[in-house]
Amino acid sequence: MNGAFITIEGSEGVGKTSNVEAMVARLRAKGLTVVHTREPGGTPLAEDIRTLLLDVRAEPMASLTELLLVFASRAQHLDQVIRPALARGDWVVCDRFTDATYAYQGGGRGLDISQIDQLAALVHGDLQPDLTIYLDLAVDVAFERIKGRDHDRFEREQRAFFESVRSTYRTLAERHQRYELIDASQPLPDVQQDIATRLDAFVARFGPRS
Repeated sequence: MNGAFITIEGSEGVGKTSNVEAMVARLRAKGLTVVHTREPGGTPLAEDIRTLLLDVRAEPMASLTELLLVFASRAQHLDQVIRPALARGDWVVCDRFTDATYAYQGGGRGLDISQIDQLAALVHGDLQPDLTIYLDLAVDVAFERIKGRDHDRFEREQRAFFESVRSTYRTLAERHQRYELIDASQPLPDVQQDIATRLDAFVARFGPRS
């Protein structure tokens, strides 16, 4: 695979949407062919699964059901979008990937990490992001940012859930060298400048692949 695989991670309220758009624009300005996608989702079928995951329903969703749906969506996304793009030499920028599963289903739901490991091995083997931008923000601040908007099934979770999500993300950031931790409490221009600096360094370091 010749292309680079970049992910952006973070909980609700950290500003992923605006920042991922700025990342994509910056990479395209460098002349790179960039596929911008998201998880769960990224294909029509995977987007249908996203709706199942996010919609608020009368029937509660079992945590294992949630985990399996996440990986079903991911398998389709990888097959139809991510792997073909990387094989073409395109750069892929994805809003969340398997790290989010460790954070939300592992940290937030408390599922056995070994189960996530097994599914990750089955669905994408040794394919991992080359760079992960993690937007870190205190839960209280994140809650304030999303106040007043319609909340999906995850956004309705309690503070303890999101504290566990953040803690897991921070552990992942310490464990993996591919992580770049960004302080998302800064004003947006400062956040985007921090991201741009890390992104430019990665592009220079990654270079052409044979």
